[in-house]
Amino acid sequence: MLANDDHAELALIREAAREAGRIAMRYFGKTPDVWMKTGQSPVTEADIAVDRFLKAELLAARPDYGWLSEETVADTSRLSARRTFVVDPIDGTRGFINGLDMWCVSIAIVEDGRPIAGVLDAPVKEQIFEATRDGPALRDGEAIKVRVAGDVPIVAGPKTMTKTLLPGIGQTVKVPYIPSLAYRIAMVADGEIDATFVKPNAHDWDLAAADLILRRAGGEVLTPQGVAPLYAGTSPRHGTLVAGSGALLTAMIEEARDPDWSQGW
Repeated sequence: MLANDDHAELALIREAAREAGRIAMRYFGKTPDVWMKTGQSPVTEADIAVDRFLKAELLAARPDYGWLSEETVADTSRLSARRTFVVDPIDGTRGFINGLDMWCVSIAIVEDGRPIAGVLDAPVKEQIFEATRDGPALRDGEAIKVRVAGDVPIVAGPKTMTKTLLPGIGQTVKVPYIPSLAYRIAMVADGEIDATFVKPNAHDWDLAAADLILRRAGGEVLTPQGVAPLYAGTSPRHGTLVAGSGALLTAMIEEARDPDWSQGW
């Protein structure tokens, strides 16, 4: 019964994410209105249109669920809900504005701090990543898995974090800028890259769906203490995180735990 419940939840958010991606594409490459939020983070009229659609669509289907979105004023009533939708209407807005293809709609359903279903829809790339807590991670319906890092692992993340890898991890290949954190983590799940650092102040909506997809693909998102983050709690913000698998993830955790490392960025 649990599997059927999760399957229904995944089907709901998959279809909503697909339509949200279509809405976003109406604005993509057409110079939508842009303004800056607190902290100099951009938002576009596309973000708002997608957020309004998703909130109306998903809460109509599950009116007793909580709602947490980057583009909606936080409502603490969600804290009493059994399950919460955690949504980023467009993860990678800067990339969206600049005409890049690495942005996505991110939707997760969270219960007791853990995502139980998650979807990332990347409409320009025509890709959809998804997972439930007990099923495989999928890209376009095909199972995906993390890969075993080679002698020169491919590691993404802010340059201020990856530049310090040499002492603790060895030679690495640095990944060019990927504007969407969620998509970057999905690349780890899909075996396109080996791992990524996540700088402090990432939010639930950047992480929850991608976290589940990576976990079901054989990897993890962890704090420097080796603990998996919780979502949809009182604060949506997170500190430094690492995402990957195997020995490389262990080495990255040790690196991130070193106080001298954090002083470099």
